[in-house]
Amino acid sequence: MKGIKIIGTGSAVPSKVLTNFDLEKIVDTSDEWIRTRSGIRERHIADKETAASDLAAQAAQKALEDAGVSSKEVGLIIIGTVTPDMSFPSTSCMVQDRIGAKEAVCFDISAGCTGFIYGLEVARGIINNNPSKIALVIGVEILSKITDYTDRSTCVLFGDGAGAAVLKATEERRGILDTHLGADGSLGYLLYMPGGGSRNPLTHEALDNKMHYLKMAGNEVFKSAVRAMEDSAVKILEKVGWSGKEVSLLIPHQANIRIIEATAKRIGLSMERVFVNIDKYGNTSSASIPIALDEARRQGRIKDGDKIVLVAFGAGFTWGAVAIEW
Repeated sequence: MKGIKIIGTGSAVPSKVLTNFDLEKIVDTSDEWIRTRSGIRERHIADKETAASDLAAQAAQKALEDAGVSSKEVGLIIIGTVTPDMSFPSTSCMVQDRIGAKEAVCFDISAGCTGFIYGLEVARGIINNNPSKIALVIGVEILSKITDYTDRSTCVLFGDGAGAAVLKATEERRGILDTHLGADGSLGYLLYMPGGGSRNPLTHEALDNKMHYLKMAGNEVFKSAVRAMEDSAVKILEKVGWSGKEVSLLIPHQANIRIIEATAKRIGLSMERVFVNIDKYGNTSSASIPIALDEARRQGRIKDGDKIVLVAFGAGFTWGAVAIEW
């Protein structure tokens, strides 16, 4: 074994679309205000019956079909999410049952918007020690169900979706070359959901105080995200010995167009070589990079031999970047 490749991708989003104009009727905001500050025009929203495992299973099936792999061949399922179906069992176990991957080891990762990148690195380590394993790494979020639609500072940002990738060991000297990961728990209070855990169980009082909704200090999160994503992009390029000019495509976490532009500028990359779909989906947290990766492939933006960089920042705070030779 010489490398670990992504051999298939897939994604799934709910059919319902919530536009900026729809939000104008719900809270005091405007299409122009949202677009100029975030780059978002619309987002997909799940219905009452749809949970994280539903979208994750759809994305997983598409990724397996793309890879030409049977679910019975999957030996590992890792899901990055902050909106699991329930506290336990894990959403990955539910997906395992749904797709029939009976031989798979399953667990979830809570790393906010960096969940998919953390998942790739964990899968890479496991496959290195077990080269016969085929892994499914999935990022999925149903953020609409923890979003307060009376809070105009947060409800305009988030959407729902899932993306998946199939990983396999290869004799080729390419695939996932290296990763850079980081975290700073001292800033966790800037982006969190206080209710539903052992600190603040969901009581009537907690519900009355809206503890079951996410809370975000937008300006402070923005500043930290810019620094962390820029630094992560620089550090992963240093680790693999690439210059910014060598990068074929940057696929960043789709949180804010200004953060994306700042990251590209820091490594000297024109926006023509940056994949952006935030306008269609909003911030889908751990699902944003795998959805973007799948779309980029299906649009012909990724070819054999391309040098791809993934970079993200999320609640925790967490951050990370991945260098891939496709």
